Amino acid sequence: MNKNNEKGRADKRHPLLRGLKSLEGPFDRFDPSSLPAAPGELFLQWFEEALRNKVQEPHAATLSTVDPDGRPDARILILKDVHDDTFYFASGMESRKGQQLQRLPYAALTFYWPALGRQIRLRGRVSDTGVQEGAEDLRRRGTEARALAMLGRQSQQLDSEEQLEQALAEQREVLQSDPEAVTPLWRLWALELEEAEFWQADPDRRHTRIQYRLSGEGRWEHGLLWP
Repeated sequence: MNKNNEKGRADKRHPLLRGLKSLEGPFDRFDPSSLPAAPGELFLQWFEEALRNKVQEPHAATLSTVDPDGRPDARILILKDVHDDTFYFASGMESRKGQQLQRLPYAALTFYWPALGRQIRLRGRVSDTGVQEGAEDLRRRGTEARALAMLGRQSQQLDSEEQLEQALAEQREVLQSDPEAVTPLWRLWALELEEAEFWQADPDRRHTRIQYRLSGEGRWEHGLLWP
């Protein structure tokens, strides 16, 4: 790139973005000298710290998948449960993410808690836990959330707000007449970890990064990464 192109690019940089600060802290230091054997345990330790520090919606995460052409797709959803090194989230099978997971059952979950300067990156294979688990998850939701889920139209084109309200009204009547009603297309998905990274920010960019990787023998190995 010549100097004229570099100058032209610099002139186009948005002043609001260039002026914003990031990772100013102060943040608590993370000591990686005594780590648990498995990443699920460390996740729960960090999650409990987030709750104690009143991090807003610490269970919100970005789920990343890929479409049939290999193009990435991402959206924020809510973590539903954690057991050992398996992380659970819910979605309809007909949704974009549901269809993508059926074609290629691998995904990534990313958590970011700016107040603590912490990021957690999880990757692994995703499996469908079945109709019964999906039904149990759906019944735990509020009436309006259940009505929306049972429409089975997530990510499809909506012609008008009136169309949505009419469909919801019909679904509310179904739930009123049968409070146990569910859709067989709702699923609880299970992401089984194969790799995890725990990232603690440092204002001087000397971030602490811990990576867990599952070995061929099914054992977890962990170590530091360069910032």
